[in-house]
Amino acid sequence: MNWDEVKGKWKQFKGKAQQKWGKLTDDDLDVINGNREEFIGKIQERYGIEKEEAEKQVNDWETNFKG
Repeated sequence: MNWDEVKGKWKQFKGKAQQKWGKLTDDDLDVINGNREEFIGKIQERYGIEKEEAEKQVNDWETNFKG
């Protein structure tokens, strides 16, 4: 899975993202709209973690995603 696939099917992936990162709201996910940097930024903001950790989490999710 690569990010272009995630971005192209964002509406389908929103639920999976919210399962993993429950602090993200529906509004957050609508604003993100498949934008990887926005996604990382919102995870960073909601969870109070460093950008590198948020990137790692997104990379792991992206790599291991089983649609």
